[in-house]
Amino acid sequence: MEENGREDRTSDITAMRESNEALREEIVSMLPRLRRFARALARNTHDADDLVQIAIERALTRWQQLRPDSNPLSWLFGILRNAWLDEARGRARRGRLFAPAERAEQIADPLTSAPASVLVVEDALARLPQEQRIAVALVLIEGLSYAEAAEILGVPMGTLTSRLARGRAALQSLLS
Repeated sequence: MEENGREDRTSDITAMRESNEALREEIVSMLPRLRRFARALARNTHDADDLVQIAIERALTRWQQLRPDSNPLSWLFGILRNAWLDEARGRARRGRLFAPAERAEQIADPLTSAPASVLVVEDALARLPQEQRIAVALVLIEGLSYAEAAEILGVPMGTLTSRLARGRAALQSLLS
C-alpha cells in the first residue's frame, strides 16, 4: 500500500515538472508579445524589460495558479498589467516620476532601425491616456478578443469597447 502511494507521488511530481517545463517553453514563445505590451504600458524600453522580467518571475513562481481552461497569454498579460500597476503605485508613493519623454528623444538606440512611421505611431500611442493605451495595445496590437482584453483589465465589455472607441478616435486625431 505504501509503495503505491509513493508511485502516485512520484508520478504527480513528474507531471508537475513536465507542465512547468511546458509553461517555460510557452513563455519563451510569448516574449515578443509580452515586451510589446510592456512597452505600451511603460512607454520606456528599460522599464518595459523590467516589467517583463517581473511578470515572468511571478508566472514561474505561481504557475500552479494557471487554470487548465485559461489562455496562458491572457494570464501573462494580466500578470504584466498587475506588475505595471504595482510599479506605478510604488513610484507614486515615492514621488518618483518616469523619465521625461524629452530626455528619451535625445538618446538614440543604434540597434533600433524603426521607420519614421512606426515612431510616429508609437509616439501617438504613448500620448493616449493609460486606460485607452492599454485597451488599444491588447486588442489592436496584440490581437486579443474583446472578451480576453476585458478579462485581463477586469472591466466589463462595454467599458473596454468605450475605451477602444475613444482610443481609436484619439489615435486618428493624433496621426492626421
